Amino acid sequence: LISDASTAIIKPNGLLQARGFASKKHKRVIKQSKGFRGRANRCYRVAIRRLEKSWQYAYRDRKVKKREFRKLWIMRLNAGVRQQGLSYSNFIAMQNKSGITLDRKILSNLAMYEPFSFKAVVDVVKKSSVSARM
Repeated sequence: LISDASTAIIKPNGLLQARGFASKKHKRVIKQSKGFRGRANRCYRVAIRRLEKSWQYAYRDRKVKKREFRKLWIMRLNAGVRQQGLSYSNFIAMQNKSGITLDRKILSNLAMYEPFSFKAVVDVVKKSSVSARM
C-alpha cells in the first residue's frame, strides 16, 4: 500500500499512516533552504522564516541590480566622454537634442571596448548639437 516506508508512521493500533502533504511541503522547504547558515537549513520552522526573508531580499535586489548597473554605465560613459573633452551631463543633453537614440548601456560598451567608434558617436553628437543651435 505504501511504497515509501520512511514517511510512514505506525499508529498504536498497528496501522500504517503515511504523512502526505505536510511532509512533502517540509521537504520542499528544506531543499530550498540548502546553503543557509545554522538551523535554517535543517529545521522547518526556522527554514520557512529564512526562506521568506530570502524571497524579500531577492525581490528588493532585483530592483537594486537595475540601479547598480545604470550607475555603472553612467560612470563608464562619463569617463569615456571626459576623454573627448565633454562632461556626462553636457553629452546627454547634446545627444537628446541631436536625436541619436543610443542608450547608456550601448554607449558605455562602446566607450570601453570600441573607443574609436565611441569617438565617432561623440563627434556626430557634437556636430548635430552645433547645427541645432544655429
